Amino acid sequence: MVFPSRASSEDGLPPIEIATAGEALMDLIARPDGLLDPRDGGAVYNLSRALGLQGIGTLYLNPLSADLFGRGLGRGLAAAGVQHAAPVPVHEPTSLAVVGLDAQGKAAYSFYREGVADRQVNDRQLDTACAAHPGLRTVATGCLALDARDQAKYLPWLRSQRAAGRFVVVGANLRPAVVPGMDAYRASVMAALEQADLVKVSDDDLQLLGFVQLDPVAAARALLDRLPQARWLALTLGPRGAVLLGEDGLALAARESVPVPVADTVGAGDCFLAGLLAALLRLPSVQSSRDAQELHASAGDLRGVLAHAVASASLCVMQTGCAPPTREEVAERLAATPPWTGLAGER
Repeated sequence: MVFPSRASSEDGLPPIEIATAGEALMDLIARPDGLLDPRDGGAVYNLSRALGLQGIGTLYLNPLSADLFGRGLGRGLAAAGVQHAAPVPVHEPTSLAVVGLDAQGKAAYSFYREGVADRQVNDRQLDTACAAHPGLRTVATGCLALDARDQAKYLPWLRSQRAAGRFVVVGANLRPAVVPGMDAYRASVMAALEQADLVKVSDDDLQLLGFVQLDPVAAARALLDRLPQARWLALTLGPRGAVLLGEDGLALAARESVPVPVADTVGAGDCFLAGLLAALLRLPSVQSSRDAQELHASAGDLRGVLAHAVASASLCVMQTGCAPPTREEVAERLAATPPWTGLAGER
Protein backbone atom coordinates (compact mmCIF):
# COMPACT_ATOMS: atom_id res chain seq x y z
CA MET A 1 0.00 0.00 0.00
CA VAL A 2 1.37 3.41 -0.99
CA PHE A 3 0.92 6.08 1.66
CA PRO A 4 -0.83 9.24 0.44
CA SER A 5 0.04 12.88 0.83
CA ARG A 6 -1.17 14.36 4.15
CA ALA A 7 -2.56 17.55 2.61
CA SER A 8 -5.76 18.72 4.26
CA SER A 9 -9.10 17.72 2.78
CA GLU A 10 -11.61 20.22 1.38
CA ASP A 11 -13.53 20.42 4.68
CA GLY A 12 -10.39 21.46 6.56
CA LEU A 13 -10.00 18.15 8.39
CA PRO A 14 -6.84 16.11 7.90
CA PRO A 15 -7.23 13.17 5.48
CA ILE A 16 -8.17 9.87 7.09
CA GLU A 17 -5.06 7.98 8.20
CA ILE A 18 -6.49 5.63 10.81
CA ALA A 19 -9.83 3.85 11.28
CA THR A 20 -10.89 2.70 14.74
CA ALA A 21 -13.44 0.01 15.59
CA GLY A 22 -14.80 -0.83 19.02
CA GLU A 23 -16.84 0.38 21.94
CA ALA A 24 -18.23 3.81 22.73
CA LEU A 25 -19.93 4.08 26.12
CA MET A 26 -20.64 6.25 29.12
CA ASP A 27 -18.29 5.95 32.09
CA LEU A 28 -20.35 6.47 35.26
CA ILE A 29 -17.58 7.36 37.70
CA ALA A 30 -18.41 6.79 41.37
CA ARG A 31 -17.83 9.92 43.46
CA PRO A 32 -17.00 9.90 47.18
CA ASP A 33 -20.54 11.08 47.95
CA GLY A 34 -21.98 7.98 46.23
CA LEU A 35 -23.29 9.81 43.15
CA LEU A 36 -22.24 8.82 39.62
CA ASP A 37 -20.47 11.30 37.35
CA PRO A 38 -21.17 10.49 33.65
CA ARG A 39 -18.26 10.94 31.25
CA ASP A 40 -17.84 9.99 27.59
CA GLY A 41 -15.74 6.85 27.40
CA GLY A 42 -14.90 3.44 26.02
CA ALA A 43 -11.32 2.55 25.13
CA VAL A 44 -11.71 2.77 21.35
CA TYR A 45 -13.85 5.90 21.56
CA ASN A 46 -11.22 7.47 23.84
CA LEU A 47 -8.48 6.46 21.42
CA SER A 48 -10.40 7.99 18.51
CA ARG A 49 -10.90 11.33 20.25
CA ALA A 50 -7.31 11.39 21.47
CA LEU A 51 -6.00 10.80 17.94
CA GLY A 52 -8.23 13.51 16.53
CA LEU A 53 -7.11 16.02 19.15
CA GLN A 54 -3.49 15.23 18.24
CA GLY A 55 -4.19 16.10 14.62
CA ILE A 56 -4.42 12.61 13.14
CA GLY A 57 -7.19 12.11 10.58
CA THR A 58 -9.39 9.51 12.29
CA LEU A 59 -12.50 7.59 11.21
CA TYR A 60 -14.63 5.96 13.94
CA LEU A 61 -16.50 2.98 12.50
CA ASN A 62 -19.15 1.91 15.04
CA PRO A 63 -22.71 3.24 15.29
CA LEU A 64 -23.91 5.41 18.15
CA SER A 65 -27.31 5.54 19.83
CA ALA A 66 -30.04 8.10 19.22
CA ASP A 67 -30.37 8.46 23.00
CA LEU A 68 -29.06 11.35 25.10
CA PHE A 69 -25.71 9.70 25.76
CA GLY A 70 -25.24 8.70 22.12
CA ARG A 71 -25.87 12.23 20.92
CA GLY A 72 -23.26 13.47 23.38
CA LEU A 73 -20.76 10.88 22.18
CA GLY A 74 -21.32 12.06 18.63
CA ARG A 75 -20.67 15.66 19.61
CA GLY A 76 -17.47 14.54 21.31
CA LEU A 77 -16.21 12.94 18.11
CA ALA A 78 -17.04 16.02 16.08
CA ALA A 79 -15.37 18.35 18.57
CA ALA A 80 -12.17 16.30 18.32
CA GLY A 81 -12.23 16.41 14.51
CA VAL A 82 -13.03 12.70 14.21
CA GLN A 83 -15.14 11.61 11.24
CA HIS A 84 -17.92 9.07 11.83
CA ALA A 85 -18.50 6.27 9.33
CA ALA A 86 -22.00 5.54 10.71
CA PRO A 87 -23.57 8.97 11.26
CA VAL A 88 -27.17 7.71 11.30
CA PRO A 89 -27.96 6.86 14.95
CA VAL A 90 -29.45 3.49 15.91
CA HIS A 91 -32.34 2.72 18.25
CA GLU A 92 -30.38 0.60 20.74
CA PRO A 93 -29.16 2.35 23.91
CA THR A 94 -25.62 3.46 24.74
CA SER A 95 -23.33 1.05 26.62
CA LEU A 96 -22.64 1.89 30.26
CA ALA A 97 -19.63 1.29 32.50
CA VAL A 98 -19.72 1.91 36.25
CA VAL A 99 -16.25 2.96 37.36
CA GLY A 100 -14.96 2.59 40.91
CA LEU A 101 -11.72 4.27 41.99
CA ASP A 102 -9.28 3.13 44.67
CA ALA A 103 -7.23 5.43 46.90
CA GLN A 104 -4.63 5.90 44.15
CA GLY A 105 -7.25 6.72 41.50
CA LYS A 106 -6.91 3.36 39.73
CA ALA A 107 -10.14 2.41 38.00
CA ALA A 108 -12.17 -0.82 38.21
CA TYR A 109 -15.09 -1.38 35.84
CA SER A 110 -18.53 -3.04 35.69
CA PHE A 111 -20.24 -3.11 32.29
CA TYR A 112 -23.77 -3.05 30.87
CA ARG A 113 -23.39 -4.24 27.27
CA GLU A 114 -26.36 -6.31 26.12
CA GLY A 115 -28.31 -5.01 23.12
CA VAL A 116 -26.33 -1.77 22.88
CA ALA A 117 -25.66 0.61 20.03
CA ASP A 118 -21.94 0.18 19.41
CA ARG A 119 -22.33 -3.59 18.97
CA GLN A 120 -24.75 -3.14 16.03
CA VAL A 121 -22.06 -3.70 13.40
CA ASN A 122 -20.56 -6.55 11.40
CA ASP A 123 -17.32 -7.25 9.57
CA ARG A 124 -18.77 -6.44 6.13
CA GLN A 125 -19.83 -2.99 7.29
CA LEU A 126 -16.39 -2.37 8.79
CA ASP A 127 -14.66 -3.45 5.57
CA THR A 128 -16.97 -1.33 3.41
CA ALA A 129 -16.31 1.77 5.50
CA CYS A 130 -12.55 1.27 5.23
CA ALA A 131 -12.69 0.63 1.48
CA ALA A 132 -14.31 4.05 1.02
CA HIS A 133 -11.02 5.65 2.13
CA PRO A 134 -8.24 4.43 -0.20
CA GLY A 135 -5.68 6.61 1.62
CA LEU A 136 -6.26 4.79 4.89
CA ARG A 137 -2.98 3.46 6.26
CA THR A 138 -3.78 2.12 9.74
CA VAL A 139 -6.61 0.38 11.60
CA ALA A 140 -6.94 -0.01 15.36
CA THR A 141 -9.13 -1.87 17.82
CA GLY A 142 -8.99 -3.44 21.27
CA CYS A 143 -10.58 -3.74 24.70
CA LEU A 144 -14.27 -4.74 24.58
CA ALA A 145 -14.07 -5.48 20.84
CA LEU A 146 -11.89 -8.46 21.82
CA ASP A 147 -14.75 -10.15 23.71
CA ALA A 148 -15.12 -13.66 22.25
CA ARG A 149 -18.83 -13.01 21.67
CA ASP A 150 -17.90 -10.29 19.15
CA GLN A 151 -14.98 -12.14 17.57
CA ALA A 152 -16.95 -12.81 14.38
CA LYS A 153 -17.28 -9.05 13.87
CA TYR A 154 -13.73 -7.89 14.44
CA LEU A 155 -11.35 -10.77 13.69
CA PRO A 156 -12.40 -11.17 10.00
CA TRP A 157 -12.11 -7.40 9.64
CA LEU A 158 -8.59 -7.39 11.08
CA ARG A 159 -7.58 -10.19 8.72
CA SER A 160 -9.01 -8.42 5.69
CA GLN A 161 -7.31 -5.14 6.64
CA ARG A 162 -4.00 -6.95 7.04
CA ALA A 163 -4.52 -8.57 3.64
CA ALA A 164 -5.17 -5.10 2.20
CA GLY A 165 -1.71 -4.05 3.43
CA ARG A 166 -2.78 -1.80 6.29
CA PHE A 167 -0.85 -1.38 9.53
CA VAL A 168 -2.82 -3.14 12.28
CA VAL A 169 -2.85 -1.89 15.89
CA VAL A 170 -4.45 -3.78 18.79
CA GLY A 171 -4.61 -2.57 22.39
CA ALA A 172 -5.33 -5.56 24.63
CA ASN A 173 -6.85 -3.64 27.57
CA LEU A 174 -8.51 -6.71 29.09
CA ARG A 175 -11.72 -6.22 31.06
CA PRO A 176 -12.62 -9.52 32.80
CA ALA A 177 -15.81 -8.01 34.26
CA VAL A 178 -17.43 -7.99 30.81
CA VAL A 179 -17.03 -11.69 29.95
CA PRO A 180 -18.64 -14.90 31.26
CA GLY A 181 -15.48 -17.01 30.89
CA MET A 182 -11.78 -16.15 30.78
CA ASP A 183 -10.56 -19.05 28.63
CA ALA A 184 -12.57 -18.00 25.58
CA TYR A 185 -11.71 -14.37 26.27
CA ARG A 186 -7.95 -15.02 26.37
CA ALA A 187 -8.16 -17.02 23.15
CA SER A 188 -10.08 -14.21 21.43
CA VAL A 189 -7.59 -11.58 22.62
CA MET A 190 -4.65 -13.65 21.42
CA ALA A 191 -6.28 -14.22 18.01
CA ALA A 192 -6.56 -10.44 17.56
CA LEU A 193 -3.03 -9.77 18.80
CA GLU A 194 -1.73 -12.29 16.26
CA GLN A 195 -2.95 -9.99 13.46
CA ALA A 196 -1.25 -6.88 14.85
CA ASP A 197 1.84 -5.02 13.68
CA LEU A 198 1.78 -2.96 16.89
CA VAL A 199 0.48 -4.28 20.22
CA LYS A 200 -0.19 -2.32 23.38
CA VAL A 201 -0.51 -4.12 26.75
CA SER A 202 -0.33 -3.18 30.42
CA ASP A 203 1.30 -5.15 33.22
CA ASP A 204 -2.23 -6.11 34.33
CA ASP A 205 -3.03 -7.39 30.83
CA LEU A 206 0.01 -9.66 30.91
CA GLN A 207 -1.14 -11.20 34.19
CA LEU A 208 -4.61 -11.83 32.77
CA LEU A 209 -3.11 -13.42 29.65
CA GLY A 210 -1.30 -15.92 31.86
CA PHE A 211 2.22 -14.46 32.04
CA VAL A 212 2.30 -14.70 35.82
CA GLN A 213 5.77 -16.10 36.51
CA LEU A 214 7.82 -13.38 34.78
CA ASP A 215 8.59 -9.74 35.49
CA PRO A 216 6.54 -7.47 33.21
CA VAL A 217 9.28 -6.67 30.69
CA ALA A 218 10.27 -10.33 30.35
CA ALA A 219 6.60 -11.24 30.04
CA ALA A 220 6.11 -8.62 27.33
CA ARG A 221 9.09 -10.00 25.41
CA ALA A 222 7.68 -13.53 25.74
CA LEU A 223 4.35 -12.31 24.36
CA LEU A 224 6.00 -10.45 21.48
CA ASP A 225 7.93 -13.60 20.56
CA ARG A 226 4.60 -15.45 20.25
CA LEU A 227 3.05 -12.94 17.85
CA PRO A 228 3.97 -13.70 14.23
CA GLN A 229 3.16 -10.29 12.72
CA ALA A 230 4.10 -7.85 15.48
CA ARG A 231 6.89 -5.36 14.83
CA TRP A 232 6.57 -3.51 18.14
CA LEU A 233 4.99 -4.04 21.55
CA ALA A 234 4.32 -1.16 23.96
CA LEU A 235 4.04 -2.03 27.66
CA THR A 236 2.58 0.45 30.15
CA LEU A 237 3.59 0.19 33.81
CA GLY A 238 1.47 2.85 35.50
CA PRO A 239 3.62 5.30 37.51
CA ARG A 240 6.75 3.39 36.43
CA GLY A 241 6.31 4.59 32.86
CA ALA A 242 6.41 2.46 29.73
CA VAL A 243 8.61 0.19 27.65
CA LEU A 244 8.73 -0.22 23.87
CA LEU A 245 10.02 -3.54 22.56
CA GLY A 246 10.90 -4.35 18.95
CA GLU A 247 11.10 -7.62 17.08
CA ASP A 248 14.77 -6.80 16.42
CA GLY A 249 15.60 -6.81 20.15
CA LEU A 250 14.93 -3.11 20.74
CA ALA A 251 14.03 -2.34 24.37
CA LEU A 252 13.42 1.32 25.24
CA ALA A 253 11.98 2.73 28.46
CA ALA A 254 10.45 6.07 29.43
CA ARG A 255 9.02 7.49 32.62
CA GLU A 256 8.13 10.88 34.02
CA SER A 257 11.07 12.71 35.57
CA VAL A 258 8.86 14.35 38.22
CA PRO A 259 5.85 12.96 40.16
CA VAL A 260 2.51 13.32 38.39
CA PRO A 261 -0.60 14.28 40.43
CA VAL A 262 -3.22 11.63 39.63
CA ALA A 263 -6.94 12.42 39.62
CA ASP A 264 -7.76 8.99 38.17
CA THR A 265 -6.40 6.57 35.57
CA VAL A 266 -9.52 6.44 33.36
CA GLY A 267 -8.39 6.54 29.71
CA ALA A 268 -4.68 6.77 30.50
CA GLY A 269 -3.77 3.76 28.36
CA ASP A 270 -5.93 5.03 25.50
CA CYS A 271 -4.20 8.42 25.55
CA PHE A 272 -0.83 6.68 25.74
CA LEU A 273 -1.61 4.64 22.62
CA ALA A 274 -2.94 7.70 20.79
CA GLY A 275 0.23 9.63 21.63
CA LEU A 276 2.37 6.71 20.47
CA LEU A 277 0.54 6.46 17.15
CA ALA A 278 0.40 10.21 16.59
CA ALA A 279 4.16 10.55 17.05
CA LEU A 280 4.94 7.40 15.06
CA LEU A 281 2.80 8.40 12.07
CA ARG A 282 4.52 11.80 11.93
CA LEU A 283 8.05 10.38 11.67
CA PRO A 284 9.62 11.28 8.30
CA SER A 285 10.69 7.66 7.80
CA VAL A 286 7.09 6.54 8.27
CA GLN A 287 5.71 9.27 6.03
CA SER A 288 8.07 8.26 3.24
CA SER A 289 7.46 4.52 3.58
CA ARG A 290 5.65 2.87 0.68
CA ASP A 291 4.58 -0.20 2.64
CA ALA A 292 2.30 0.10 5.67
CA GLN A 293 3.51 -3.20 7.08
CA GLU A 294 7.22 -2.51 6.66
CA LEU A 295 7.60 0.74 8.55
CA HIS A 296 11.07 1.75 9.67
CA ALA A 297 12.03 3.94 12.62
CA SER A 298 15.39 4.42 14.30
CA ALA A 299 15.92 3.85 18.02
CA GLY A 300 16.44 7.59 18.43
CA ASP A 301 13.14 8.38 16.73
CA LEU A 302 11.36 5.76 18.83
CA ARG A 303 12.65 7.33 22.06
CA GLY A 304 10.86 10.49 21.07
CA VAL A 305 7.74 8.52 20.15
CA LEU A 306 7.70 6.82 23.55
CA ALA A 307 8.26 10.09 25.41
CA HIS A 308 5.35 11.64 23.53
CA ALA A 309 3.13 8.71 24.53
CA VAL A 310 4.09 8.95 28.23
CA ALA A 311 3.43 12.71 28.27
CA SER A 312 0.04 12.14 26.63
CA ALA A 313 -0.97 9.67 29.36
CA SER A 314 0.30 11.94 32.14
CA LEU A 315 -1.85 14.83 30.97
CA CYS A 316 -4.87 12.52 30.98
CA VAL A 317 -4.44 11.21 34.54
CA MET A 318 -4.24 14.73 35.93
CA GLN A 319 -7.97 15.14 35.19
CA THR A 320 -11.13 13.22 36.10
CA GLY A 321 -12.34 10.84 33.41
CA CYS A 322 -10.69 10.49 30.04
CA ALA A 323 -9.63 14.00 29.01
CA PRO A 324 -7.30 13.56 26.01
CA PRO A 325 -4.75 16.32 25.49
CA THR A 326 -4.24 18.20 22.26
CA ARG A 327 -1.04 17.99 20.25
CA GLU A 328 -0.08 21.46 21.49
CA GLU A 329 -0.60 20.51 25.13
CA VAL A 330 1.64 17.48 24.76
CA ALA A 331 4.32 19.59 23.08
CA GLU A 332 4.18 22.11 25.92
CA ARG A 333 4.58 19.40 28.54
CA LEU A 334 7.49 17.81 26.69
CA ALA A 335 9.22 21.18 26.49
CA ALA A 336 8.64 21.98 30.17
CA THR A 337 9.01 18.53 31.77
CA PRO A 338 10.51 15.99 29.37
CA PRO A 339 10.27 12.35 30.50
CA TRP A 340 13.41 10.33 31.12
CA THR A 341 14.14 7.89 28.27
CA GLY A 342 16.74 5.17 27.94
CA LEU A 343 17.25 1.48 27.49
CA ALA A 344 14.95 -0.84 29.40
CA GLY A 345 16.71 -1.90 32.58
CA GLU A 346 18.62 1.37 32.98
CA ARG A 347 17.89 3.57 35.97
